Amino acid sequence: MPRAGLSHDAVVRLALEVVDDGGATGYADLTLAKVAAKAGVATPSLYKHVGSLADLRREVALIAVQEVTAAATSATVGRAGSDALRALATSWRTYAHAHPGRYASTQVGPDPEDPADERLREAAAASVRVVGAVLHGFGLPDERLIDAIRAARAGFHGFVVLELGGGFRMREDVDQSFAVLLDMLVAGVTALGVPDGVPDAALDHLDHDTAGSHR
Repeated sequence: MPRAGLSHDAVVRLALEVVDDGGATGYADLTLAKVAAKAGVATPSLYKHVGSLADLRREVALIAVQEVTAAATSATVGRAGSDALRALATSWRTYAHAHPGRYASTQVGPDPEDPADERLREAAAASVRVVGAVLHGFGLPDERLIDAIRAARAGFHGFVVLELGGGFRMREDVDQSFAVLLDMLVAGVTALGVPDGVPDAALDHLDHDTAGSHR
């Protein structure tokens, strides 16, 4: 039965439902026909409210990015250093588990030249700022910050995508493996914040070993 009062916002909400219903591939499989079927109308009727499938996908991605950013902000407020990085990663993973289709949409980078992507660019920039603020707490020099953001994102995202896709089927605890990943990321980001990527503690240890060798 057709839904009364169909509007732009209503169509976007229906698209989000379709994406959620589709699981990890919900965003990739989103079509106007599926949204129209959920609304109980013919596909051409949607063009009164959205310009194209690309426009609708952009709206879904915008909302998902905003949701991820809000979750990350809430998780990291009042935290710093490794505690903040672990909270950030956990918030992304939690969101991805709750909304795998929406999460997939957050990984589509907005076109830096397309005016239609302006709001998505702004939302993505806000998300990057949250990650940057967390990593800045490690004392990184400015020239290493983008490297750290990309590495952290690759680590979080790679793990989550493999997990959602059924890539971890061995009996060992996946949560424990995620904790190990975060330990490795914390160590790596910490190393970027000191000269030559060698932590002070490691240098002290090396000095002691060298002194012992001359005794």
